[in-house]
Amino acid sequence: MRIRHLSSLVIMMMVTFTISCDNAEKDSIRDEARSSLRDIPAGSITPPASTGNALSAAGSVQHYICPNNCQGSGGASAGTCPVCGSEYQHNQAYHTQQAANQGATQSPSTSTTPEPAQNAAGVWHYTCPNGCSGGAGSAGKCASCGGDLAHNTAYHN
Repeated sequence: MRIRHLSSLVIMMMVTFTISCDNAEKDSIRDEARSSLRDIPAGSITPPASTGNALSAAGSVQHYICPNNCQGSGGASAGTCPVCGSEYQHNQAYHTQQAANQGATQSPSTSTTPEPAQNAAGVWHYTCPNGCSGGAGSAGKCASCGGDLAHNTAYHN
């Protein structure tokens, strides 16, 4: 009895598999549809009116844009336009905008020239508290005794 059920099950599976794999008619329909899509002349589709797709929703320029200026297209990376299927093109205006924004937000560099080690009167900015001769322009160690140099307030007078 078990063999009979098993053989019936195998036969039903084979019939189901054979019927479900018969896609010859569907394949011909798909091939016909694909060939009709390829035969569309290049100039027969009018792209949507220019809507300034180079600008994103935030008002900044997109890095990649649709050559047909389709609405809702453009992005941060290369790809295809979701509206017309064209390959995105690089938008040089993106880099121009970034350079302009960086120039506007950067503060001018305020480089201060370091004070000289000695002022016009010959007084050292930092001197040795042990009385060693000489000094330095910045805090550090005494060249004679190795002690820490101290700030000399007389330097600023």
